[in-house]
Amino acid sequence: MVSARVLLAAVAVTSLAACSEGLDKFNPFADEKYKPEKVVDTPPDQLYNDGLARAANGNFVGAAKKFDEVIKIHPHSAYAKQALLMSAYANYEAGAYDDAIGSAKRYVTLYPSDKDAAYAQYLLAMSHYSMAPDVSRDQEQAEKAGQALNDLVTRYPNSEYVKDSKWKIQVIRDQLAGKEMEVGRYYLNRRNYGAAINRFRVVISRYQTTRHVEEALERLVEAYMAMGIVNEAQTAAAVLGHNFPDSPWYKDAHTLLTKGGLAPREDKGSWISQAFGKAISLN
Repeated sequence: MVSARVLLAAVAVTSLAACSEGLDKFNPFADEKYKPEKVVDTPPDQLYNDGLARAANGNFVGAAKKFDEVIKIHPHSAYAKQALLMSAYANYEAGAYDDAIGSAKRYVTLYPSDKDAAYAQYLLAMSHYSMAPDVSRDQEQAEKAGQALNDLVTRYPNSEYVKDSKWKIQVIRDQLAGKEMEVGRYYLNRRNYGAAINRFRVVISRYQTTRHVEEALERLVEAYMAMGIVNEAQTAAAVLGHNFPDSPWYKDAHTLLTKGGLAPREDKGSWISQAFGKAISLN
């Protein structure tokens, strides 16, 4: 004998089914019944080779997806390690620099002594380098690129990427110095001499090998003369004349001092003199 509870349950189910059928006419997706999707477990070698083929055809977005599938679906396979490096490469070529940075950074972290670690570090640096804007904008990416390139030169000094890295480091240093000069000029034009001096000081202290150091010294002469700190103005001009005697910036600095009845004179105790002394000793 069927219990009352079972009968009630059967009635409830029947009622729900009938109600559901009645509401289906208001449901635009009623004809679309859910069907569980069967996931095909593609072998890692097939995914990896598919990624290589796509990369060879210039489809780097598709290639990166295949390499990432290897990493996600077969993380412990023999192909996962190389797929991680290829993911960095494909994403870099596709212009997906953030993704390239993620894969490259993970590769260097997991395999710092691997034969391809230097290449992964280079891809990491170049991704930041490619995102670095001009001097009119924030230089965070340029700074990160410089740090990544310095790490490459330090960790992998015998790498084939060292020569290019050193050249790019100088390019980045010049750009960072240019940004400091741009801000320094801004403050100088608005007679905020203290803020301007701080910017020019950065150029002289950190970026002496860049093309901006001559102007930075001359701008210091302008700022210090405007503030009446003639000793530092004379020192800046003297250091500029000693290191860059043929520079047009020295001629401007000398003319500015002359108009004030002064001449270049170096104070060895000045931070300007000491900054250049340290640079000479380091070289």
